[in-house]
Amino acid sequence: MAQELVLGMDIGGSTTRAEVVTTDGERRGTGRAGGGNPTSHGAPAAAAELGSALRHALRDVDPGTVRAGLIGLAGVGRLLADAQGRAAFDRAWRDAGLRCGYELHGDALVAYASGTADPDGTVLIAGTGAIAAQFRDLRQGHTADGHGWLLGDAGSGFWLGREAVRHTLAALDAETEPSALGRAVLTELLGDAVVETPPRRTVSRLVQAVTRRSPVDLARLAPLVLGHAEGAAEVGEGAAPIVTVDEGAARIVAAAAARLTATVARIRPAGQVHPVVLAGGLLGVDNPLTRAVRAALAERWPAAPLLPARDGALAAAWLAARGLDPDRDRAAALHARLLGG
Repeated sequence: MAQELVLGMDIGGSTTRAEVVTTDGERRGTGRAGGGNPTSHGAPAAAAELGSALRHALRDVDPGTVRAGLIGLAGVGRLLADAQGRAAFDRAWRDAGLRCGYELHGDALVAYASGTADPDGTVLIAGTGAIAAQFRDLRQGHTADGHGWLLGDAGSGFWLGREAVRHTLAALDAETEPSALGRAVLTELLGDAVVETPPRRTVSRLVQAVTRRSPVDLARLAPLVLGHAEGAAEVGEGAAPIVTVDEGAARIVAAAAARLTATVARIRPAGQVHPVVLAGGLLGVDNPLTRAVRAALAERWPAAPLLPARDGALAAAWLAARGLDPDRDRAAALHARLLGG
């Protein structure tokens, strides 16, 4: 197959990324802009960020030579149902000089493809929210959770943060000293860990601090939970460091891992050997939750590879290239060159 240019984009709430690559795996351009999720930013602002990322990625490339494009976007269904929003994206695409069309897909496909070239398998995404999806021939099928903070997202960053606040409130209700995690929650949300007398005053302040913010803002407490579940080194004068694990944080992490594993189990048959890709801000790095989820998944599906998600924009470009040439061997070789696997 002759060398051709393709373009991939990974659009999230905080960043928009674009990659131009050749169909033999050479990177020709990259672009980055602000958050481009139309659900959270509105279609006009999202389209402006899309255009900015495209211009940066195409500055050393003739846009007219790009043969195919693919965009991965969280909440893609809303954009597809919004004629004005889709028109704004189309204009940004054309204004960048691109003459090829583009495909719009959900972020689950791009996350899955970033971890493996296998067309069949599972992705588990845990960030602010949480969702799992099965893929067959790179088409999304059976999907579980992703229901949002009010109805689902079990084991997500929001879920961890909410459980951390509940853990703190339980200690205050019992008029017992908050744990290290509880003190960290109070400091993060109230500015200090002082418990008033009676503790109900602190309870009231804590509840107000949470309810004044957007509910999903609780996800910012997730690193506190993970850090205290990992344990902190306490060093006394002339003594060796002692690693102290907050038992409450450890229980929250164990419960989150169980819920994420249960989400996968709802869609993935027992004994399946196809890969599981772990993606999202919580599962993309080494931490107690990632290790617990990996252990639980390995116990349920011992023959399945457990793979980390990689670069979403490069994965989108790979998917665009695969659309031009679906040969599995060549697609796998290109995936290895672009994404290392």
